[in-house]
Amino acid sequence: MAANSDSAKRAAAARALDEVRPGMRLGLGTGSTANIFVELLGERVRGGLAVRGVPTSEATRALAERVGIALATLDQLPELDLTVDGADEIGPDLALIKGGGGALLREKIVAAASAAMVVIADHTKVVSTLGRFPLPIEVVPFGLEATRRAIIAAATALGLTGDVRLRMENGHVFVTDGGHFILDAGFGAIPDPLALAQRLAGIPGVVEHGLFIGLATKAIVAGDGGVQVLTRAATTES
Repeated sequence: MAANSDSAKRAAAARALDEVRPGMRLGLGTGSTANIFVELLGERVRGGLAVRGVPTSEATRALAERVGIALATLDQLPELDLTVDGADEIGPDLALIKGGGGALLREKIVAAASAAMVVIADHTKVVSTLGRFPLPIEVVPFGLEATRRAIIAAATALGLTGDVRLRMENGHVFVTDGGHFILDAGFGAIPDPLALAQRLAGIPGVVEHGLFIGLATKAIVAGDGGVQVLTRAATTES
């Protein structure tokens, strides 16, 4: 299963390279699938392709530097041509859940600064309703419990229930590149992602949430049947 998943991720990442043109300013995503894209892009760069990348995490920055991609900050390149990133879930109209890797804040800032966002994933990430994957919510450490309760109240108002847990890693609280914590909300099915996004955005302690709505312009999804390209308007096989 893992081998098939890795193969699908690589197929999707390889197809995304077709979206890249010389001279592009690229947002470079974070996570296992995005890492494959960065590695493949590095091969093209070493072969003469000239692009500049803006990484969405320190981990991606280190990988991109290692494979030879020229990098810049978003302050240096505030308008990007394309971001290529993975997703934890891909729902209707290319609404996404992201943040499993802990980089959702920078990922959303970079995606919002891009003219286009292409999501790459294996077919298991495509769902009919978002929410099987717990929703990551980035929060400031101060007032953590008050923020957690406000999140639960906001979800309850929409008929959503489930555990909202502080993310831990190796026995310690997980800390993002920005110095924040992450609450993983196991709400289950989220029938109205936009309504939840709006309520979460109104909570003072919430820095950002992992609902990416209206940002992805295309999803490249690979599975045993080949590579599928999904857009908000239509689905095409190729």
